[in-house]
Amino acid sequence: MFTYTELLEKINQKIANTQYGQNPAELYDPITYMMSLGGKRLRPVLTLMGCNLFKEDVNHALPAALAIEVFHNFTLVHDDIMDNAPLRRGQETVYKKWNMPIAILSGDMMMIKAIDFLAETPGNTFSVLLKAFNKAAAEVCEGQQIDMNFETSKDVTHEAYIEMISLKTAVLLGASLQIGAIIGEASEQDAQHLYDFGKNIGIAFQIQDDILDSFGQTAQVGKMIGGDIAANKKTLLLIELLASVHKDDKKELETLLQASADIKIPGVLNLYKKYQIQEFAEAQKEQYLTLAFQHLQAVSVQPERKILLEKTAKDLMERMS
Repeated sequence: MFTYTELLEKINQKIANTQYGQNPAELYDPITYMMSLGGKRLRPVLTLMGCNLFKEDVNHALPAALAIEVFHNFTLVHDDIMDNAPLRRGQETVYKKWNMPIAILSGDMMMIKAIDFLAETPGNTFSVLLKAFNKAAAEVCEGQQIDMNFETSKDVTHEAYIEMISLKTAVLLGASLQIGAIIGEASEQDAQHLYDFGKNIGIAFQIQDDILDSFGQTAQVGKMIGGDIAANKKTLLLIELLASVHKDDKKELETLLQASADIKIPGVLNLYKKYQIQEFAEAQKEQYLTLAFQHLQAVSVQPERKILLEKTAKDLMERMS
């Protein structure tokens, strides 16, 4: 089996050797630029891992892995427009470097190219792969819209939040593994277990991200602590606090949510500590991690072949160390 580094090198080489188109340059140059910005390449590596669980040769999965990475970057191009974000991975976002109409159109072309790359998969599995790919792609869009709806929604439940992060973030991790497994000729049951493993890891990872935003260290997390609090973002932590806060503290919380960041962040953090919100979120995270590893354990390959996936998942959860 390949190591993570070896699989990552295969992906990076595939991206470096891929041409997306030339004319008109304004359409294709932004795609090349976006794909050159790097990133963890986690999703395409997971596709190769899903294949490698069942087959030694992962080259047949490279077109699908590229398709998933191009699709992921397409969502980032459009997300940056919706978020009015000037930077992506330390560089200008596509709409800032060019303009918004070009970013929209280039993003659309990335989606088309992703399907083209998926279609390059050898064999007769394209219809099955396309169904899995399009399901995940549609769900990512649904999750993004639900997240935007949360900005103006007064009451967001735990269930609604988990649904949102499942769709926006987790399903693509699951589909990346599932698509790789299909190419590796896994059984339908094993491919589904890998999908569920990836999806539940994704949910746990997002909850971890929420926890770190409030309780991590700036140097570890790489961003300002309390950014979600400052933005009144409806994370699992804030949703639980709103559901748990007693009458006397509720007025204080309502006042804090209208205050400036320098007052809001320490005030909300104090309430988080008072109501043991971190402990609640940690317990939720562990539930999804446990479920994820149960699905991985159920995959019918030798345990030693699953070690890399186990390590990758644990490394994701320990990224603050």
